[in-house]
Order: sequence, then structure tokens, then C-alpha cells
Amino acid sequence: MSRILMKGNEAFAEAAIRAGVKCYFGYPITPQNEIPEYMSHELPKAGGAFIQAESELAAINMAFGAAASGGRVFISTSSPGIALMQEGIGFIASCEVPVVILNVSRGGPGVGGIQPGQADYFQVTRGGYNGDVKIPVFAPSSIQECANLIYECFDIAEEYRNPVVILADGMLGQMMEPVELPEALGITPVEKINEKKPWAITGTDNHPGRNVVYSLRLDPQVLENHVHDMFEKYAKAEKELVRWSDQGLEDAEIVFVAFGTMSRLCVEAIEILEERGIKAGLIRPISLWPYPEAAFDKIGPNAKVVISTELSMGQMLVDVKAAAKGRWPVSLISRTGGMVPSSIEIADRAEKALKEAEK
Repeated sequence: MSRILMKGNEAFAEAAIRAGVKCYFGYPITPQNEIPEYMSHELPKAGGAFIQAESELAAINMAFGAAASGGRVFISTSSPGIALMQEGIGFIASCEVPVVILNVSRGGPGVGGIQPGQADYFQVTRGGYNGDVKIPVFAPSSIQECANLIYECFDIAEEYRNPVVILADGMLGQMMEPVELPEALGITPVEKINEKKPWAITGTDNHPGRNVVYSLRLDPQVLENHVHDMFEKYAKAEKELVRWSDQGLEDAEIVFVAFGTMSRLCVEAIEILEERGIKAGLIRPISLWPYPEAAFDKIGPNAKVVISTELSMGQMLVDVKAAAKGRWPVSLISRTGGMVPSSIEIADRAEKALKEAEK
């Protein structure tokens, strides 16, 4: 299969179409505007429906309704848009309806700026929805991985009957790389939806009975039982969905932990440090929830410092410290507000952190 040069946002959109998306609901917000633009002219060609909603609140609730009917649903936005969608995401999780949600994040807080950021880490891994809810979250670091992850996330959402979030910083949305696109699956016909999704609302012509998708459970015992059932699948997800990549951990003195764009800069920083005679390695979480704590068990005996490297004031640092379990000093290299460090800056600050750890 040949590769074509695509912008990250376009790769997300095309891979979603090829995964069999039936409906896309969106609202324009930088830096993901190419996605609704692309979906508006390409999804109808594949037999799907594109709707530009009047707001992010409307978009997530439209997605909720369409997903309840069993079709594959994709929705994308950026940081403050995700904030507006929190209640709807919680409803979708409670009703156990699969939706794939993409956050091409920007610098914050508030409206923020249009430059890349990773300060939505808490937002997507902890969430602002009420109640006991967990959402699988994945973070790509290349355009190829953007396409591969979103294609697969529709299967994950359906297997777990849960929303799934992809967190991609704005740089990944805007940059271009060659990508090999996955096979086009086509949209599942309505008459076949209940074969895979017996819970879906497709009408009694297509289903021998009446389905109801609901979140309200007024009996406390019924509600508690529902939450426990949800946590059984969350426990399954924590075992099956953990993903990461790593390099150079066996003899590393410095271990970077980074995802998305920052992980790419850390790879360059590792090369710079090697020229200075310093061994460095990298843990790149691909699943942000469940977090890949097992990756830290691969760190070798020479490690002197673990450094969370991120485009926030240290949100992932909480999970890095938890995974380190006190075995190494944990430091932070970060920029925020849309500022992106150079690989040289990362290498210089990492070398300084190493010297401090050796005192």
C-alpha cells in the first residue's frame, strides 16, 4: 500500500471514515478545524452524515443520540470544547454507548491560545463528569499513529461500550508526514447493527423488542449494581489497554517520560545527551488511562533521575511519581501556554537535573 503526505487532522478524519463512521458532529475550533472541513466533503461521499452543530454542547448530545442508534460516531474539538462536553461524555459513559472523541489540544487555561499544549491531561484522564466514570485515553506521537489509533479506537469503544478519547496536541494536528491509510470498512447497514449491538435503538422493524438507553436509575441499589458492572469492564480495560513504547532504558542514567510531540523532542534530546557522554532513555505512554506503570519496571540499575517532560505545569508528573514508587528522584521539564521547548533546551535541563540528583 502506498503512503501519502497528510496533515495530522486530515489523517484522523480519513482514518475515521475508513473505520466506518456513520455520523460526525463538530463545531469549528482551532487547531482542529481541518477535521470538520474534511468530514463535511468526504464523509457524505462514503454514505455518512456530517452535521456542524451550533455549539460543543449540542455536538456532544447529537453524538449521544446517534451513537445510541448503533452507528459509529466520531466527534472532535479542542480544549475548551472538551470542557463544554463534560456532562455529555459522562451521560454517554453511564449509558454505555460507544463514541470516539478527539481532543486536538491547545495552550490554556480558559479559551487559551491556538498553539499546542498538553494541559488537558487531567481533563481527559480524570474528567469533569460526575460520578464514578473512567474513559480510555490514547496519545499518538506521529501522523501514522494518529491514523492507526483512531481506526482502532472505534473497535475499542464498541468492545467496552464506552467513550474513548484521543489526546493529540495541536502540533500533531497541524504537521504533515507520510501515512499509510488503513482499509476502508464501510458503514454497517441498519439491518445488521443489532447483530453486533443488541442494545442499540434501531426500531422494532430491525429488533424483536423495544430497547431503551438510559442513565437515570432512581433505586440506589440498582444504581450501585450498575456502577459495579461498569467497574468490571474498567478492570478489564486496565489489563488489556495498557500501551507504551520505550527505548534505551537498560543503561540510561536519565529516563524521560513524555507523550505526543514532547516525546519526539525527547528522542532528539537523547541523541544530544549521547554526544555529551550521557545515556538517556524514554518511556512514551500511548495509553494515558490506563497508565503504563509496568513500563517503569524496565528501567535499568544505572538510572539516577526520571523526568516527566510535558507541555503543562506538571499534570502527568502525578502519574509518573506514582509509577516511580520512590525508586528514583522525579523531576519535571515543562513549558506551557503554547510554548514548545527545543530539544537542546530539554537536553540542557535534563543534564542539570542529573547533576542535582547526583549530589
